[in-house]
Amino acid sequence: MENLGEKPARLLLRATLFAGTLDLLSAMAYVLIDGRNPLAVPVGIASAVWPGALKAGAPALVVGVLLHFAIMLAMVAAYVMVARRLPQLAARPAISGTLYGMTLWAVMNLIVLPLRWPALFPHVTVVSFAEQIFSHVVLVGLPLAWMTRNSLLGTGRVGSFGELPQAG
Repeated sequence: MENLGEKPARLLLRATLFAGTLDLLSAMAYVLIDGRNPLAVPVGIASAVWPGALKAGAPALVVGVLLHFAIMLAMVAAYVMVARRLPQLAARPAISGTLYGMTLWAVMNLIVLPLRWPALFPHVTVVSFAEQIFSHVVLVGLPLAWMTRNSLLGTGRVGSFGELPQAG
């Protein structure tokens, strides 16, 4: 019987929780280092869809965290879906994870955030760029690419050392 590897739903859940947690904690750490309240991060996320979030307290924290993980699930699902169809992405997780992380940064910082808050974004400094690239590449793109590769190892879609499967 063929080994089908990890079920896609399990990979989506694990990768979303892992990368989403690292990403959220990094954003909160950057805010704390800047001398602001780190709980403002999930409240700010909630304010994207809930105008009263800034005054809502704990419910806004919950909505912000849930929204953050919903967005991360979409990011993870997009990568996994493409990597399952293009084994060369999964075969080269360092390259594909780095490129995907940079793509996520560009989409979020040059499209999504400016559409929602045009007066605030894009606002890029050397420090904010370095923080965001680190978070999107090292904490999201690379773990996601490695988790996807490891999941696909059992399917025969990617070889054990990253080589593509041979036609046989």
